Amino acid sequence: MKREQMTLEQKIGQMVMCGFPTPEIDENAKALIEKYHVGGIIYFRRNVLNKEQVGQLSLDLQELNSKHSDVPLFISIDQEGGMVARIDWDDITLIPSNMAVGAARDKELAYKSGRICGEELLRMGINMNFAPSVDVNNNPLNPVIGVRSYGENAELVSQMGRAQIRGLQDANVAATAKHFPGHGDTAVDSHHGLASVPHDEERLFNVELAPFITAIEEGVDCIMTAHVMFPAFEPDDVPATLSRKVLTDLLRTRLGFEGVIVTDCLEMKAISGVYGIPEGTIRAVEAGADLILISHRFEEQSKAIEALVEAVREGRIAEEMIDASVDRILALKAKRQMEQLIAIDEHYAEGFGAPSSKDVVEKINEKSITLVKDEGQLPVAKEARTLVIWPEVRQRTEVDEPIVQAYTLASALSKYMPNVDEYRIGTYPEAEEVQAAVAHAEQYEQVVVVTYNAVATLHEGQVNIVKQLAANPNLKVIVAASRNPYDLNQFPEAKTYVCAYENRPMMMDALAKVLLGVIPAEGQLPVSINEQYPFGYHTSLQKQ
Repeated sequence: MKREQMTLEQKIGQMVMCGFPTPEIDENAKALIEKYHVGGIIYFRRNVLNKEQVGQLSLDLQELNSKHSDVPLFISIDQEGGMVARIDWDDITLIPSNMAVGAARDKELAYKSGRICGEELLRMGINMNFAPSVDVNNNPLNPVIGVRSYGENAELVSQMGRAQIRGLQDANVAATAKHFPGHGDTAVDSHHGLASVPHDEERLFNVELAPFITAIEEGVDCIMTAHVMFPAFEPDDVPATLSRKVLTDLLRTRLGFEGVIVTDCLEMKAISGVYGIPEGTIRAVEAGADLILISHRFEEQSKAIEALVEAVREGRIAEEMIDASVDRILALKAKRQMEQLIAIDEHYAEGFGAPSSKDVVEKINEKSITLVKDEGQLPVAKEARTLVIWPEVRQRTEVDEPIVQAYTLASALSKYMPNVDEYRIGTYPEAEEVQAAVAHAEQYEQVVVVTYNAVATLHEGQVNIVKQLAANPNLKVIVAASRNPYDLNQFPEAKTYVCAYENRPMMMDALAKVLLGVIPAEGQLPVSINEQYPFGYHTSLQKQ
């Protein structure tokens, strides 16, 4: 169907992407496609059970859509890698986090990981990935980016982002550089509030915008907006998502981006709590957005679509703007051949988790482990009675989901050591849980405390465990950060500090090998922890 043959409602529908709450097509999803003509669907963890089910769901959605339109659906997901992945089953290839890729400093492996991710997504009928995040994470207190970024250096982020974009798109999956113009130097999570990046234009071009300029040069299909204010470009306290000065004047005109501009989800409080979703939808389109993302609630989705149609009919938005966006959307769907459907046959499972793909992940993980500090405690003593204190992610956030892992660092160490036990805590341990962990640890000769974003104001209990154990002269205490690398600032007295950038099983295998001296620690810090441990810092296992 050509754009000229579409009704206004059909054109508006192409500009909206929605989610729904079930692993099969429910009545809301059906209405979104049949009544509202939506152009795209986004998957979350609630929609995905296993690779066969996801593949079938994608087929079912496309087939339902084909009864009403010959324009295929975007089917998208946030599959960034590491801890931010909606799909993380053992039988697929879960690529590492961006920060692990940044620590490994290997563009070829970055490309391969993007290619692998894209090929496996496409096999499940997912033709658009809301990745990579090319935010430059230069604020240690950033609550929402962190390891989703390749690091704090714009050139590193640009190189690694370019490589993964090329990998995804060589697999024929639309890549999305996010969150434009840059969410890295914020201390507010836009899921919950409105942040501002106050830097001048020169600094923004040199740092925040640099990876997006590189992504545009690479031919990235999509760019996702940030619900963040940039006074240097938009003086009127308007977030980038709703700013014509940012989306049209900056991104389209000055930077020359010709692809699809997609918003971050408008249900996030930075938009919904200030403007409301229907009004936010209209303003985003006025600003120059092509594709509006409304991820969760059918009531809000339907209201937003109806409001957008009404805004065009009343003349608030010129239909020519709608036509230009629809043309870009149709061009991308044709470019990526999104009308081609997958086949779920007896060979379907063969396209996932190949040994060669797992090898790529293993290499990145092993090259990323970063030894920051060691006062003569490594390699760990193999015969010593050893305790691993393991933080379980028990609370859901907008980025994290609760995860109980059977395979942890203790599992990995046990392959090499005969006397390894494990003690599990939450990531927010209260005083009683802290004291119980410390008392238990005193029975051992060496303790490996795994931390998970132990920033004092958020995870004070984790910090207290490390501080109390480090004060015990009879214990050898090793600290391993399993997410953001900044934790050392909370307990500088720790004698040994190692950075992994996620707590997934393959990364724990790599961490265990480094702790035992089986492999060297090759990673370089992708961010500065402090002046003593700056960007690029790393050390070796020599005794100090």
